[in-house]
Parts: sequence; C-alpha cells; structure tokens
Amino acid sequence: MERILMRWLDIPNLRDIDVYLANEGYQGARKAFFDMTPAQIIDEVKNSNLRGRGGAAFPTGVKWSFIPKDSPKPVYVCCNADESEPGTFANRYQLENDPHGIIEGILIACRAVSAHTCYVYLRGEFGLQKEIFDAALVQARAKGYVGSDVMGSGFGVEIYTHRGAGAYICGEETGLLESLEGKRAYPRNRPPFPAISGAFGCPTVVNNVETLSNVPWIIKRGAKWYSSIGPEKSPGIKLFCLSGHIKKPGLYELPMGFPLKDLIYDIGGGIYNDRVLKGVIPGGSSFPVFTAEEAVKVNMDFDSVRAAGSLMGTAGVMVMNEDTCMVGALRTIAHFYHHESCGQCTPCREGTGWIEKLLVDLEAGRGNMADLDRLISIATNMEGNTICVLADSLSMPVKSFVPKYKDEFIEHVKRKRCPFRDREAQPVRAAS
Repeated sequence: MERILMRWLDIPNLRDIDVYLANEGYQGARKAFFDMTPAQIIDEVKNSNLRGRGGAAFPTGVKWSFIPKDSPKPVYVCCNADESEPGTFANRYQLENDPHGIIEGILIACRAVSAHTCYVYLRGEFGLQKEIFDAALVQARAKGYVGSDVMGSGFGVEIYTHRGAGAYICGEETGLLESLEGKRAYPRNRPPFPAISGAFGCPTVVNNVETLSNVPWIIKRGAKWYSSIGPEKSPGIKLFCLSGHIKKPGLYELPMGFPLKDLIYDIGGGIYNDRVLKGVIPGGSSFPVFTAEEAVKVNMDFDSVRAAGSLMGTAGVMVMNEDTCMVGALRTIAHFYHHESCGQCTPCREGTGWIEKLLVDLEAGRGNMADLDRLISIATNMEGNTICVLADSLSMPVKSFVPKYKDEFIEHVKRKRCPFRDREAQPVRAAS
C-alpha cells in the first residue's frame, strides 16, 4: 500500500518546506483556495466519508457544514493535538515528521468554513513537537502559505500554537476550548455545540491532527479515490498504534477494515516471547476489551469494531498475553481515570475512585464476591450520567473486563491474593 500519512518514512526531511513542496506539498490547499468554493470543499470532504480520527468517528464534512454561513461572529478552527489517550501515539509522530501536512489540512479547513484563525492545542508534554511545528509555521509564513494573504488569494489565515498542562480532559473538545480560553478545563454542557458557540463564544470547528492530515489528500485526489479505500461506510487510511505484548510494536499505516488478527500476527509479528494472546483493547484504554477469541474475528473499522462489542476510538491497539493479570490491568486503567477526572460531575469524581479502591482491594486479597457486582453497579450508574464521556471511559472497560474474565476475578477473591504473583517467580519460557 502506498504510504500517505507516513510518507516521511520514504521522504527524508519532509518536515522542511522545500522538501514538502517538491513532493506534492500544498497542492491541495492551492486547489481549495483557487479552484473550489467553500461549499465545494465541504461537499468533497462529505463525499469522501472521512470520519473523525480522534475517537468519536463523526463525519468531518458534516461537522464543517454545521458552521453558520455568513456568521456575524468570527469563525475559528481548532486543531486538537492533545493526544492523551493511553496507547495512542500517532499525532506526536505526525507533528514531528509532517508538520506541513497538518498545516495544509488546517488551511483547507479554514477556507471551507471561512475561518481566519486556527489554534493548535498541543498536549503539555509535547515540547519537542511544538518546537518542530512552530519552525514549520515560520517556514510556511515566509513562503506565503500562512498570513494575511495566503498564496496571494486575498484570504488570510493565522495559526497559533497553544500548549496545555498535561491534563487528559483537554482532549475532550469543549474541555480543550475552556483551557484555550484560560479557564479550568471543565467540559461544557451541550447544546450549544462548538459549531454554534465554541472558542470565545464563536462558531468553531475542532478536528484532531490525523483527521486534518487526511484532508489535503481528499482535495488533491478526490473523494472517489479516498472512499475507495476500505469499507464503504468507514473508508480511508488509518494510523494504528500497536503496543503491549507484541514482537513489533509501533505505528502502522493501513487501510480501514484491516483484520485485527493480521495486525497482531502479520504486521506485529505475533505475541512477544511466543506467549498466548489473552486480550486486546482495540481503541485505547477507554474502550471494552476483546478476548483472544473475539479479537481474531474483528476488522478494524469503526462499524465493525462497534458491531463486535467495542469501539475503535483512536486505534490504540493494546495487546495482552496470557501472563497479564486482568484485575491488575483494570486497576491500572481505573487509577488513570480516577486521577484524570476533572471532578465536575459527581458520578465521575466519586465513581472512578470507588472503582479504583475496589480493584486495589481485589488485587491485594481484601475483596469479596459482592465486590464484583458492585463494580458493575457503579460502572452502570456512571455511564451516560456526566457532562463528558470520561466516566464512560472507565465504565466501558469495567463492564467488559469483569464478565469476560470473571473466573480470574473470582480466583483473586478465593485465594485472597493475586494468583499471578505465583507465576512471577517462574522462569520465562524460551521463544521457539
């Protein structure tokens, strides 16, 4: 398959604007600015059926179409580069290796919705990535691709970078907007949605890095080309973040609909140290886990993963082998979401802590059988009862881990200790 989003592997120093221009760079932006109307750009993205790569999978062109025409207020575009989902690491590589691809996508989005300002909100830990991206902005501004008169079109676009302070909740689009405005990142009630009242109370489009990186290719090569890749309802190319007990972890560009089994065993080389597959989280830590039997039957696109009982999210594929304590794995997930809860909503603020405490007790041998029902009860009462989906991000793993690996949870209660501690003293089986 031709590399698109990861073509930096084939083109050295693609982050330099001269190299980028020599390799089809800014051709999509030029076409959008000079050969298409804003409505035509939106229609092309709609027809491509590009769905948001940040986790929600909402159709990008449809989101753009919600921006009011002839708004009396300024319109903004926000590029979400917060990438805080555990198991996800695609955006950081794009920011480092193909910043102009992101800038070009931003320009097209701005032209489509008549926005003259874009804010790129970067995760707090992305110091190097911000430095590289800012350097690319300087180059783009010097060449006339960013500024008051983009490419001599008479249409101005200014792009500013803003670095957060390392809070997971800022990956949620309205939490991001609150932080951008200088406030605590409490997610907002919706409606109104950002398309009506976003940054500074103005109409705003929020798209993540990978979504915007797809846009120049759709404009250059057309919606028909893009929609021909992968499944009809969930087409295009996708960056898969493969981690965990895998021989070849890393970032891989593949067509949507790629079989999860092939991703693990062909692309990833199989389970590390030739252990047996036990479970896979397909979209980052906040989604239901697949057992080994379920995982080998799933194709990696939004609709197929949902139909199989989970969500593809950001495609942060986390692989766990037979020696993984699933109580311990869930406790680690619970600790993260308890720590990252913003505290605005009681079910999330309290529920994440209750779940973590129950799992800590189970792992330490202090749990009882009733705790298994309590975990499900708390998770059920959290889900759908908060302003944002952080509560769901723990509820969904709990409601899949506990029933799917119930025997393991029961064993923790009966033994009054984690049974996997006994295995830690055993020698590791040599790879064949």
